[in-house]
Amino acid sequence: MNRSIVITRYAYALVKYVRESGQGELVCSEAETLLKALRTVPDLRRMVTAAQDAVSAFDKKKLLQSALGNRMSQEMSRFLTLLNKNGRMEMVEDILRDFVEIYHRSVGIRRAYLTTATEPSERLLQRLKALVKQKMGDDVIIEVEVDPSIIGGFVFDIDEYLLDASVKRQLDLIREQYIERNRRII
Repeated sequence: MNRSIVITRYAYALVKYVRESGQGELVCSEAETLLKALRTVPDLRRMVTAAQDAVSAFDKKKLLQSALGNRMSQEMSRFLTLLNKNGRMEMVEDILRDFVEIYHRSVGIRRAYLTTATEPSERLLQRLKALVKQKMGDDVIIEVEVDPSIIGGFVFDIDEYLLDASVKRQLDLIREQYIERNRRII
């Protein structure tokens, strides 16, 4: 079966399970914590996604439990046991990422990404949240990345919309126009 189909099916199954149990917010928070741990600790990712014979299923679950500070909900514990049992632990990061996205959409929350050259003010973040709420009708969680290479301005990405108001992008456009004009001269 196609890997992306498997990932999506497990993610939707987890959403359904946590909605029935009423623990959606808790499990979503745990999933976000695990995703952050898997992104920032390469050894954890390597151990969790290793072949079954290299690291036991029990050890993989214990590693993820320790990433949550040894406090894991029953729902997350049962879900990780299911992934281990079905030999799908190598997909855990992708499944959890899809789960968080699907769960947030199901409760009317969108995820947006803001890239700025310096740390954005709280006022700017609140204005962006209010604008998204007004235009799209949903609450928004904004993940901020500071990237000095954009020089100034910002890049705002939400769903299929991208607003690139960075100085770097403007300079690139000017450079492209300059090159195009010089080609016509020659």
